Amino acid sequence: MKQLSVIGTGVIGNGWIARALASGWSVVAFDPDPAAEARTRAFVDNAWPALQRLGLADGASIDHLRFASSLEAAVDGADLVQENVPERLELKQSILAQIDAAAPADVLVGSSTSGFKPTDLQQDCAKSPGRIIVAHPFNPVYLLPLVELVGGQATASEQTQQAQALYQALDMRPLVVRREIEGHIADRLMEALWRESLHLVNDGVATTEEIDAAVVYGCGLRWSLMGTFLTFHLAGGEQGMRHMLEQFGPALKLPWTKLEAPELTDELIDRVVEGCEHQAAGRSVAELDRRRDDFLVELLGLVNKYWPEAEGLEGRI
Repeated sequence: MKQLSVIGTGVIGNGWIARALASGWSVVAFDPDPAAEARTRAFVDNAWPALQRLGLADGASIDHLRFASSLEAAVDGADLVQENVPERLELKQSILAQIDAAAPADVLVGSSTSGFKPTDLQQDCAKSPGRIIVAHPFNPVYLLPLVELVGGQATASEQTQQAQALYQALDMRPLVVRREIEGHIADRLMEALWRESLHLVNDGVATTEEIDAAVVYGCGLRWSLMGTFLTFHLAGGEQGMRHMLEQFGPALKLPWTKLEAPELTDELIDRVVEGCEHQAAGRSVAELDRRRDDFLVELLGLVNKYWPEAEGLEGRI
C-alpha cells in the first residue's frame, strides 16, 4: 500500500487526504494546529459518500489515516509528499526545505501552490531540489481529477515522469505544464473570468447570482465537455475555427474586457458577500459541499461517457 504524506491540512490538504484514502493509499498527515485532526476526520466523513458513489479502490478505508507529531515523522516511509501550507512564498520555501532535509532524496514532493513557480520553491532545498515540483489540484481535490505538474530548473524529465505515474495512481489526470509561469494554466484562465465578474458587480451590471447563472446555464455547460477552443471551433460551422476567427476575430479588439481587477473597496466587498449569502439561502458550507459533490459525481460520469478521449489527458497536451 502506497503512503501519501500530507503537510498542512486545510481545505486542499484535506482534499488530498480524502482522495488518497479513496484510492487505496494510506495517509500520514501533519499540521501543528491542535484542532487539525478532528477537522480533517470530519471533512473526510463528509466527502466519503460522494467518493463511494464515484467508486472506491480495493482496500480503501478511512481507517488508513493517522496524524504524526512532527513533519519529520509524517514524511517517514512516504511514497509521495504533498505540501499544502498557506500561499506565502517564504513559508513554503521554509517548509519545503524541511521536507527536503527529512525525506529520502528519491521521494517526490508536490506543492499545491496555485501561483508560485517551482524554481522559486526549490531555492532553499539542498538535498534534492529537483524533486520539489508544483502539483496544483482543484477544489474539491477528492473529485476533480486535474493536477497541473510543473517542474523547476533543477527538475529532470525522469522526475516529471515519476510524478505523472504517482498522480495517476491517485486516479488523477496529470497535465504537465510546458514551462514555468505564475498561476500555471487553469488559474490564469479562472482569474481572467473572476476579474471580469468583479467588474460587472462593481459597475452595477449584474449581481453575483446573475453572473453565476450566466456560467451555469451558458458557457459552463459547454466548457465542462469541450473546453474553450473546441467550443469556439464549433461556432465556425463546417469550416470550424478558421471561419470563426475570420468572422468574429475583429471583435477581439473591441474594448469589452477590463484586464485589471477593480479596486476591492468596502462597497464591492459588501456587494459580493451579500450576493453570495443570498445565493446560499441559509445552507451551510457542508451542505453546499455535498450538493456540489453529488453534481460533480454525475457530471464526471457524463464527461467520461461523451468524451472518453479525455482519459488520455495525462502527459503533455
